[in-house]
Amino acid sequence: MPLIEIFPYAQVLYNVFSVLYIITIVVTIGVIVSENRNPVKSLAWVTVLILLPLAGFVLYLFFGRSLKGVRMISRRNRKRLRAVHHFAPVNIDRLPLSEQNKQLVKLVNNLSEPHYFSHNHIDVFTQGKPKFEQLMADLQAATRYIDLQYYIFEDDNIGRAICDILVSKAQQGVTVRVIYDHLGSYTFNGHFFARMRRGGVEAYPFLKVTLAELANRLNWRNHRKLVIIDGTIGYVGGMNIADRYVSGGKQAPWRDTHLRITGDAVAALQYVFAVDWTFMGRPLVLEDTHLVQQDDSASDGMQIVGSGPTGQWSNISVVFIHAISNAKKRVWVQTPYFLPNDALLKVLQTAALSRVDVRLMLPRHCDSWLLGLASASYVKECLLSCIKIYFYEPAMLHSKLLLVDDEFATTGSTNFDFRSFEHNFECNALVYSTSFNHRMSEVFEDDQRQSTRIILSHWRRRSLWRKAVESLVRLIAPIL
Repeated sequence: MPLIEIFPYAQVLYNVFSVLYIITIVVTIGVIVSENRNPVKSLAWVTVLILLPLAGFVLYLFFGRSLKGVRMISRRNRKRLRAVHHFAPVNIDRLPLSEQNKQLVKLVNNLSEPHYFSHNHIDVFTQGKPKFEQLMADLQAATRYIDLQYYIFEDDNIGRAICDILVSKAQQGVTVRVIYDHLGSYTFNGHFFARMRRGGVEAYPFLKVTLAELANRLNWRNHRKLVIIDGTIGYVGGMNIADRYVSGGKQAPWRDTHLRITGDAVAALQYVFAVDWTFMGRPLVLEDTHLVQQDDSASDGMQIVGSGPTGQWSNISVVFIHAISNAKKRVWVQTPYFLPNDALLKVLQTAALSRVDVRLMLPRHCDSWLLGLASASYVKECLLSCIKIYFYEPAMLHSKLLLVDDEFATTGSTNFDFRSFEHNFECNALVYSTSFNHRMSEVFEDDQRQSTRIILSHWRRRSLWRKAVESLVRLIAPIL
C-alpha cells in the first residue's frame, strides 16, 4: 500500500521539513559569510555545506562555529581583579631590552590584561620527577590557598599522590580550587574527582561536555597547566599530571618543559586562573596576591599571556608572529605537533630564507598517529626554505619552546598548531632575559645532541603511500 495512503500528510511533512532544512543550510551559510573570517576557511565551509549538506551541517556545529566576542568575565569583575592584583604601570621605554622586545612588550600589553613584571626568579624543569617532587613539596607547604588547573589529571600514581595532598590541605583549612578539562580527563573514573570534592576540594570541569551541550563545547578545550600557591609560587608549562612524565610507558619518560616562578608574575597567573574560574560560574577569586615577596635579586622580566577562542585576537599566535618576524640571529622551536597556519609558516620560512638560524625540533615517535602524519606533511616545504629540522629520538617530545635571538624565550601550554592557536585556552610565560635565554639554549642544544637532523634528499625517499596519507591528513589539520 502506498505510503501516502497510510500517512495522508506524509508528502506535506516531507515538503515542510525539506524547506526548513534548506532554510537552515542557507542561514548557516549566511552566518559563515557574515563572520568575515579567512576567505579560504569560509569558502571551504560553504563548499562542504553545498556539496554535503547534512554532513557539512553536523561538522559545522561541532568544529566550525566561532566563540570570538564571548565575554569570559564581566567588566565589573574585571575591575575588581585589577584592584586586587595591583598591576603597576611600567615605563617600557626605560626597560633594558632591545627595541624589538620593547615593541613586543607593548603588543602584549594591548592583547592581555597583565603587564610586564621585572622581578622574577625561574626554576626550569625538563624532567617530570623533579618537577612533581618540587610541586608536591610546595603544595604540602601551602597555608592559605591552592589554585590548580590542568588539561589532564590522570588517575594514576602521580595523580593520586597529588589528590591526597589536596584533600589533606583542604581538611587543614586551606582553600583548594581545581579546574580540569572535562574532555582531557574524560576517560578517568568520575570517583576520582568526586573524592576530591568529598574531601573539601572545589574541583570542577571546564566546559563540561554533556549530550545537550555536545556541539557547543566539544571543540573548545582548556589546555592550560597552572598552579598558584599562596600568591607566592606559580607553575606554568607543558606537563600534565600523569605518570608518563616520570615512569614513561613503552618508551622513556616524556620530555617536557615546565617553569616554577616566584616573584611579581605570580599575580598574572592568578589573574588567568580567576578569569577561568569565573567563566565556569564560580565566585570571583579575590585572593590578595600583593603579598608576593619582592626579590630585588630576581631579575627575569616576564609577561604572562593567555589565549583562547573567545578573544578578539589569537593572542599567542600574534606574539609568535611578531617575535619571529623581528628575529635577527636565530629562531629555535620545540613542539610536539607542527601544524602551523599560513601566517606562521610563512614567517618561519621568511626568517630562514633571510639567513636567520631557524631550527624546528619534533618528536620522532609522536603520541598521536594522525598528528604525526599531519606534522610530517610540512617537513618538505620547511626544508626547502632552509629550516633545519630535527627529530628527537629518546622519547615523546612534549616540550613547547620558542627561542628568538639572545633575549626572548617563551614556553607554556601552546603547541605550534591550529588547535592551540585558535581553539584551545592556552597560557604561556614570555621571558625577557639573556640569562634565561642562555639556559634554554643549553637545554635545546642538549636535546639536539639526542636528535637526528632530517636531510631533504633522504626525506624525499618516503613511499608514495606515506606521502599520500600525510597529504590527506593535512586536509583536516585545522580540526585535529
